[in-house]
Amino acid sequence: MDIESATQKIRRFFRKNKRLPSYQEMCRLFGFASKHASFKLAAKLIEAGILGKDDKGRLIPDRLLPSLPVLGIIRAGSPTAADEQILSSVSFDDYLVAKPEKSYLLRVSGDSMIEAGIQEGDVVIVEKDREPKEGDIVVASIDGEFTLKYFRKRDNLVFLAPGNSKYSPLFPAENLTLFGIVISVVRKYH
Repeated sequence: MDIESATQKIRRFFRKNKRLPSYQEMCRLFGFASKHASFKLAAKLIEAGILGKDDKGRLIPDRLLPSLPVLGIIRAGSPTAADEQILSSVSFDDYLVAKPEKSYLLRVSGDSMIEAGIQEGDVVIVEKDREPKEGDIVVASIDGEFTLKYFRKRDNLVFLAPGNSKYSPLFPAENLTLFGIVISVVRKYH
């Protein structure tokens, strides 16, 4: 089995099921008689950079999704003449998620971060196990309630600030636990 056709089958499975196939499912997908053949194919896909493994040894997408061409630059100000040329290509795997084994998605509810460009219904990509810096947008639990806010630190005081002037900053009465830093926001229009 060649790498490209195997990648296409796994890509279709991934899009349909929102996950990679297990080794047993790979047997059915490719008509293999044993899991050993699935392990060998997975090793080839890992070597080609299509798949990877997380810190627990599970298969994860690496460059599974195809790259899209970057055709040029579009001004959001005054219109300019169109000049289409392929500048480069971008894989959304690389562009949105640098460390898939340490990342997860959350759908946003509420309007407290609209001035940060995060709206209700958006999906945020969160990377865990990273130390926040002043001004990072974080997923946090403050006194037992979860929220999405700016991480703020003034002198020895740590608090959470909204990205909407209608809301006030949040100061922990008892505890503040951080669960990750927002690294990307995805908004689908249609």
